[in-house]
Amino acid sequence: MAAGLLASALVTQPASAAGDVASDPLATTGIAAKNIAALWLTEGAANLINAQPYNVETTVPAKHVSTGGPTADTKPGIVPAIGDEKKTTSTSKNINLPKTTGKVFFADGVKKDPATGRVVAVNPRWCTATSVQSAYRNLVATAGSCVYDTETNSATMNYWVFVPGYYQGKTPWGVYVGKQAFTHYDFDVYEDGDRNYAFVNVYNGISLGQGAPAEITEAEYNTYQKNGGGFLTRKKTEKVDGKDVTKYFVWKFKDAGRLGDNVGGQGFAYNQKVGSSVFVFGYPSGSHPDGNAAYSGKTLKWSYGKTFAAKASAIKGEELLGVKSSFTGQGSLGSAWLAQYKNTRRLGYLNGVTIGVSDSDGNKRIDTSLSSYFDGETYGVYKAAANLWTGSIA
Repeated sequence: MAAGLLASALVTQPASAAGDVASDPLATTGIAAKNIAALWLTEGAANLINAQPYNVETTVPAKHVSTGGPTADTKPGIVPAIGDEKKTTSTSKNINLPKTTGKVFFADGVKKDPATGRVVAVNPRWCTATSVQSAYRNLVATAGSCVYDTETNSATMNYWVFVPGYYQGKTPWGVYVGKQAFTHYDFDVYEDGDRNYAFVNVYNGISLGQGAPAEITEAEYNTYQKNGGGFLTRKKTEKVDGKDVTKYFVWKFKDAGRLGDNVGGQGFAYNQKVGSSVFVFGYPSGSHPDGNAAYSGKTLKWSYGKTFAAKASAIKGEELLGVKSSFTGQGSLGSAWLAQYKNTRRLGYLNGVTIGVSDSDGNKRIDTSLSSYFDGETYGVYKAAANLWTGSIA
């Protein structure tokens, strides 16, 4: 695969803000989005497979986890899940995992492997995320630190995609490239832990077509290069009648449809009472402080408990929620906290996302997950993101 105009996969612009809402572009054109999908899908999905759980600082010192004071700023509210607009009830002892949850992938950059000529993602990493209800069924929720680069302060993460149901290079419902990211202004500017959440509009899913790449002319190849389609194409020189002949190819893609149509979307709840029960769904990875490697990060896991007020100065969080959970920090960042989860329909109300974990009793085992409290300002960010159309890139 030719490297092409590697940097042109993303169009970086200054953040725009309206009140408490900050918005930043991810991939603003169809060719840029398709190029990003090609980075992750081609070459046997090698870049997806090689990605590691995001290792941003998520383990909070126990002395900082204590009763805080999250309070509702307006009346409680909910938005029904996709397909669950008419209220249903069900009970079950077995936990059916939600289809909406998956992994978001991003990288620091790209480079060309001198041995193979393939484009390789630099430091590819992943977090947990989930699909949520929106007007165009195209919205993903995760931790703000899984979208906005709090380590380098270079705006948003690069080459951002969501893969629901991801497992060892498999993308059962396709890859969904991020178009626009929304968060609270205080997180975008000040990295405020009380506002560590993000909502990302994604294009229709895209999947790799069957068979080898299609052969194209040199002129067509150059057009792709000129327009930032470097990941989409490849060239190969081979001997023909004793002469070197260069051939040009482009990868085939097909539209996988809208995210919400394929996997559904969780509802959204805000200003809920502290002490409510939630399920936490995520992909924890890494070991506990004592070295016990309880999770691999390969499969979706769940925990259950009642929320309590917490604070964590280490991540600038003074009004947080906590829940008892043994999820370790790596990989579980962005895990969905679902209230009133309906087991048969695999739907509930998103009421938090994991932004940190803690060993609260000092026994060197993680026992607590932390989330920003979803209030009326969170709903304002969600509402701004829930009404943006994206469309197909295939």
